[in-house]
Amino acid sequence: MTVRMGVEEEFHVIDVESGSLVPRADALLAGLPRGTYTHELSQSMVETNSEVHTSLRGLHADLCRSRQRLDAAASRQGLAVVAAGAAPLGRVESVRITPAPRYEKMAREYRRVADEQLICGAQVHVDIPDHETAVRAMCAVGPWLPPLLALSASSPFWLGADTGYASWRTMVWQRWPTAGPAGCFAGAEDYDGTVAGLIGSGVISDAGMIYYDVRPSAHQQTLELRVCDACPRVETVVMIAGLFRALVTEACARLAATGGRTGCDGRHEWLRAATWRAARSGLEAELIDPETRRPAPAAQVVQTLLRHTRPMLEAYGDWDLVQELARQTVSAGSAAHRLRETAAREDLLAGVDLLVSETRGEQPTRRRSRPAPPHDITHRRTGPWESVRTNSFGGGQVY
Repeated sequence: MTVRMGVEEEFHVIDVESGSLVPRADALLAGLPRGTYTHELSQSMVETNSEVHTSLRGLHADLCRSRQRLDAAASRQGLAVVAAGAAPLGRVESVRITPAPRYEKMAREYRRVADEQLICGAQVHVDIPDHETAVRAMCAVGPWLPPLLALSASSPFWLGADTGYASWRTMVWQRWPTAGPAGCFAGAEDYDGTVAGLIGSGVISDAGMIYYDVRPSAHQQTLELRVCDACPRVETVVMIAGLFRALVTEACARLAATGGRTGCDGRHEWLRAATWRAARSGLEAELIDPETRRPAPAAQVVQTLLRHTRPMLEAYGDWDLVQELARQTVSAGSAAHRLRETAAREDLLAGVDLLVSETRGEQPTRRRSRPAPPHDITHRRTGPWESVRTNSFGGGQVY
């Protein structure tokens, strides 16, 4: 049986002329279908929800259509959308919290942490047999999440300044009380008791505020990847979705074969350190190898990840596509690297244009003095995606 997957993507809303974050989510979403396109905590962000897919090519076409429709809606408002962990330009004071009871409560409770939640991620959902398996699988896939973060890293700039990190979003995200590596639980009862205890403590208000890097979904029978930055290139999202599905299905098969034993030694200090290393370095320096727990070049760690997931990737027919996308990603460098290169060669506004172009699926162009919103939006296909064509957008089940 083919395991299904879905993706949630978050996007920054920016002004076309200034390249800065603007609180215009309401205007952008007004003409888009609810459910597929939704609000987030900040009025400078929107979220899209894919349909459920069994193939990476189907997911790719869906995400392209969704981005195309979102970009067209933004263009009509003199806006653009950016898929990146953080937008390079913006001011905290210029952005508002979305007026909804849950978000307003979070703003009151967490103050500056909520005010500065100007970050976007890409979340991947993978079907899981049951809640017990989901909880145990968290521990099994945990060591492989930092390389996925490195592949997605796209947030080197924060409020106009270079942070020195490939994913500053990770640093901002980890200020929440439940963010970071999940650690181990004895089973579903242990996990549910922990969540209930955190809610009972008053530190969080509901299960949706469990912000572990991977978690059982609070509303679907899925395991949810939450560690990744939003990715400018849609192909990066699809590659990560394929890798995560392979990790989850491999973990489930291993749990079934061992009677639910994960083989974990219960030590997770190194995993938080490995997550920091991935956020700091991206693909441009060393990462922590999940098998040796020692530093190794990023390209070597990605190869270790591919070797680990190859049997499941081959079982789904994903191997050729995923390994080629991984090769291209490592060769081109992380989105953080590309953004820094553009900003150094031109300026930070040109970096914003790069992110806008990549989010649209276009080849980047040099910034014009007064850029006009695009009217004919096309998604360029290269390499393994030459045969992919988009069709009209359709509704369906969303995560």
